[in-house]
Amino acid sequence: MTVADSTGVRVDGPWTHREVAANGARFHIAEMGDGPLVLLVHGFPQFWWAWRHQLVALADAGFRAVAMDLRGVGGSDRTPRGYDPGNLALDVTGVIRSLGEPDAALVGHDLGGYLAWTAAVMRPKLVRRLAVCSMPHPRRWRSAMLADFRQSADSSYIWGFQRPWLPERRLVADDAALVGRLVQEWSGPKPLDEEAVETYRRAMLIPSTAHCSIEPYRWLVRSMARPDGVQFYRRMKRPVRVPTLHLHGSLDPVSRTRSAAGSGEYVEAPYRWRLFDGLGHFPHEEDPVAFSTELVNWLKDPEPDR
Repeated sequence: MTVADSTGVRVDGPWTHREVAANGARFHIAEMGDGPLVLLVHGFPQFWWAWRHQLVALADAGFRAVAMDLRGVGGSDRTPRGYDPGNLALDVTGVIRSLGEPDAALVGHDLGGYLAWTAAVMRPKLVRRLAVCSMPHPRRWRSAMLADFRQSADSSYIWGFQRPWLPERRLVADDAALVGRLVQEWSGPKPLDEEAVETYRRAMLIPSTAHCSIEPYRWLVRSMARPDGVQFYRRMKRPVRVPTLHLHGSLDPVSRTRSAAGSGEYVEAPYRWRLFDGLGHFPHEEDPVAFSTELVNWLKDPEPDR
């Protein structure tokens, strides 16, 4: 496997690729379909391609589906700073504005889910609906990391990211073999196929991607006792006031069901919890048909129940 460049993440398919400017950086997006905007935000250690199945399903269902690469990942700019969740959430809402839309249904997985929660609080007028997969509300995440020993142990990789330089080197060693192991270990009984694993490994080998991928997690831990972190988590007390769909795999080994399940207390709007039995950390890839069906049906439901 050779070291990749950012052109390698523009995987061919029925979607189109382009770049948009937002929040002082340029972001690569893949888009497909026409209709109300649905913006898809990936997690770690992935990039926009994680939503390849949902791009097709959403476009077929009458939506304008857009999957973005987060700052520092895939085909987006790798800036020297700007990896705190507040700024990353403004990247997401900035992309909505740059797409010329008044708002979007925001769908986030893992770190993308954390940012989706954040964006819905920080810029509520730009988020029409919120769907989060495999990630508790930020305040639930923080309390679980600090008070739940099992959740803290399951998130040991995040603690490991706090060391300087070594985590980056480990991520890219042996052609990013660790990325492949993480993706497989975090999946349930339906692991991702070899093509997906190889694609994520290649994307991590793009220069600076490993460092930029780790920086958000360094902020999450190091800021817990700092004024900027205290201020952020205080701000996240504001309730989410848009219909929210919370999706989770029952066998997720990274984010415990117990950690995620209490997030509804931060939503003052219709809130639907959906647990996918027998799936792990990547329900949208492990069983894309079930995931996409749930998402599309909820997006089309004019009155999602609480």
